[in-house]
Amino acid sequence: MESRNIILTQDIIQKKIERIAYEIYELNSDGTDIILAGIWDRGVIVAHKIAAILEQISPLKTHIIELRLDKQHPGEVAVSEDIDFNDKVIVVVDDVANSGRTMLYALKPLLKFLPKKIQTAVLVDRKHKSFPLSVDFVGYSLATTLQDMVLVEMNGEEIISAYFE
Repeated sequence: MESRNIILTQDIIQKKIERIAYEIYELNSDGTDIILAGIWDRGVIVAHKIAAILEQISPLKTHIIELRLDKQHPGEVAVSEDIDFNDKVIVVVDDVANSGRTMLYALKPLLKFLPKKIQTAVLVDRKHKSFPLSVDFVGYSLATTLQDMVLVEMNGEEIISAYFE
């Protein structure tokens, strides 16, 4: 049986998401709105949690979209809405950044436009990147072996824990 090494509990995850929301607001306080682009499916849940906090702490109007792609073979990316991303601030959100591949491919449909900014946010950032990606907003940064899998456990819309095995 594989062992779980809990790195974030539900309470700590809530604090990390709050901190990410504050950082997003601090770096984008000069604007009026922001698009949170959650990578399906766990990234969308994290994006909703961030949006809820942003709505409490800032005047920023948040809009959430979903980016769907096959994480194993990320050729095509489906966007949940047809939006003009020109001159918009976009934060691409996921639960874990492993190699950086998923996040990098998720940017594809956004690059057809000229956004004002594209930023990235993850709950857990692994330090073993195979692709040129640096995450802007990180809940928890973790160096593991390449064999370790970092997973975020969810129950519906609730984020229960983050662990590696």
